[in-house]
Amino acid sequence: MLKVAVLMGGMSSERAVSLVSGTACAIALRTVGYDVTEIDVTHALWEQLKFADPDVIFNALHGDWGEDGRVQGVLDMYGKPYTHSGVMASALAMDKHRAKHVLKSVGITVPGGGLHPRLDVAKSHPFAMPYVVKPNGQGSSKSVYIIKDDKTNQREAIAEDIDMGQDVVVESYIPGRELTVAVKDGEALCVTEIIAAESENGWYDYDAKYGEDAAVHQCPADLPEYVTNLCLDWAAKAHKALGCRGVSRADFRFNDENCTSANVVNKIVMLEVNT
Repeated sequence: MLKVAVLMGGMSSERAVSLVSGTACAIALRTVGYDVTEIDVTHALWEQLKFADPDVIFNALHGDWGEDGRVQGVLDMYGKPYTHSGVMASALAMDKHRAKHVLKSVGITVPGGGLHPRLDVAKSHPFAMPYVVKPNGQGSSKSVYIIKDDKTNQREAIAEDIDMGQDVVVESYIPGRELTVAVKDGEALCVTEIIAAESENGWYDYDAKYGEDAAVHQCPADLPEYVTNLCLDWAAKAHKALGCRGVSRADFRFNDENCTSANVVNKIVMLEVNT
């Protein structure tokens, strides 16, 4: 029987989500007959792997260290096959600023913006509102701020949010519907629309993603064929351009107001790729 070690938990701010993902993956793997060991990853990962002695490693870690190429480097040295992307693709996709340059170079529309010192953003607006401020290397919509006016204390919160890092991504706010596309072995599978319940912040934030009954995933999404085809094409193209392997997921915003087949490339924006 094939022995599978599921890596989960870890040390990032997304630890709680990873524990849920890892547990679900371990249950699924056992259901289809694998011998599964669950590993709550620490800095002693090498010793944890030696003790488990798996034939293959399933990476269910979320966030920095688990998704940004560092754990992939450890796994490369360990020498056993592991799921999902390798070092380079993981590091590049996790670096949202640099990944956008790669995506743009292959003809994919991405949000305008760039990297800015976090404390500078907290002091003055980098450009016209509305805009989004988010970490350059995290996921799960943690520490994401949508700045629409000066009536809230969001910029004060940005100044105090050291988990965002020194430099943050500031980009144009993209209105519209939330779409996502899974890619497996280079093939885009389906477009899903995520219809979030109204969260406290009014958008698809961490609580809307992971709270109970917080969102509806409509799969396949109810979209014109030309919109579906473009999302599928771009997701597969992004997977290849970033050097991903196994599975990845591309996230989009789609502004369907006055959208036609002639202007659709300006109505769909790829926000990021998750490896």
